[in-house]
Order: sequence, then C-alpha cells, then structure tokens
Amino acid sequence: MFKGRHFDLSVILLCVRWYLAYNLSLRNLEEMMAERGISVNHATIHRWVIRYSPELLERFNRRKRAVTGKWHVDETYIRVRGLWRYLYRAIDSIGDTIEFWFSERRNLAAAKRFLRKALKRHGRPKCIVIDGSQTSREAILACDTESRLQDRAS
Repeated sequence: MFKGRHFDLSVILLCVRWYLAYNLSLRNLEEMMAERGISVNHATIHRWVIRYSPELLERFNRRKRAVTGKWHVDETYIRVRGLWRYLYRAIDSIGDTIEFWFSERRNLAAAKRFLRKALKRHGRPKCIVIDGSQTSREAILACDTESRLQDRAS
C-alpha cells in the first residue's frame, strides 16, 4: 500500500489520521510536520488523503466488530451548522452506532432511505426496536418485501 513512497509510513498515516479526525487544514498539518523536522507540502498531504482514505476505511470496516442482531432505531430533531435537521440513527444492543442519516424532513421517504442504507450495509437484524413512531413502523413494513422484517419488527 505504501510501497515506493518518499515519506515513512508513520508520517503518511499520522497526517491522514489527523486530517480526518480533527478539524485541521492541510496547511496546519504542513506546519505541524515542519515543527517535527519533516518538510512536507500541503499538496502532498492532500494527495495522501485522497489516495489512502478509501483504502484505510475499507480496512477499518473489515476489522470492525460486527453489529449485534438487535437494533434500536430512533429519530430526533437537532441543530447542525445553524439549521434544524432530523437525525435518524440505529444502534445495536451494545450501544455502537450502526448507521445514521440526516434529513430535512421527518417523513416516510427519509425513514425508508435510512433503513435501506442500514440494511444494505449491515444485513438483516433479528429484531428492530422502535419508539412507537408510526413513520418508522411504516418504513420497516415497506422494506419488508425486500428484507422480510415484518415478522421481527418490535
């Protein structure tokens, strides 16, 4: 993956990780590396982020612990960058986030889109626990033809 690179593997990974994990600009990273005695251009760091982010995400997801069979699905209204949005989220029985989705509206289309995204990525759960939201129940029933969830919806 890093064969033939001018910089050491640890420098590349550190720059990519800091860029993705923290709110740092490429020029900030260039300056931080210079403080550590490493001369690297911000454009080079940008190329590293573009090149290695998808591959690192894929490797991370392969090693990530599988979600449990019991999902808790809920939606809430939160403020994001000054705008009110609906946050749909699903967590497993351990409390790990399975999937989330932001939407401008709380309607059946948004709930179905969120649920399809979660099902596509993680497969069919044994049980889905909802808070009594009719929209969530309808989304589960609508996805029933694709994933056969009706008999297991809670």
